[in-house]
Amino acid sequence: MKFKLDSMKSLYIEQLADLLNAERQLEKAMPTLVNAAASEDLREALASHMEETRSHAQRIERIFADLGEQPPSLKCAAMHGLIEEARDILKADGEDAVRDAAIIAAAQRIEHYEIAGYGCARTFAHTLGRESDAEFLRTTLDEEHAADKRLSRLAEEGINQKAAFA
Repeated sequence: MKFKLDSMKSLYIEQLADLLNAERQLEKAMPTLVNAAASEDLREALASHMEETRSHAQRIERIFADLGEQPPSLKCAAMHGLIEEARDILKADGEDAVRDAAIIAAAQRIEHYEIAGYGCARTFAHTLGRESDAEFLRTTLDEEHAADKRLSRLAEEGINQKAAFA
């Protein structure tokens, strides 16, 4: 679907639609990542974030309702590509510890994409004077940052070292 970007509001709606589709794609893909992780800590981190992902989509749906808009049908090509890269990792033969390190790398790429998207959308909400939207988006942005930090901690405190000696 092509968007007409003739106003900040239309740009904001496009960004929200992109994020909503990204979250929906991620929600479908997360169980595969959770099940593929060998590390119990990594499985727990991914499973926890999978639950948050559902909340993220619900917040965006609430913003659309508050705007009085239906979410436009949009496919987030970037998330599709990031998920495909993660799936490629899962198909590769190798050691569990190395695969876990690769899963973390793929998950962090996804988190960084989401962090960028939510940061922009939150800024657009502020610009449009939609402070309650901005608060919802800030909450999600904080959760994305926390998930990224948790993944970094798992990598730095053991998973990468196990992969180095696999």
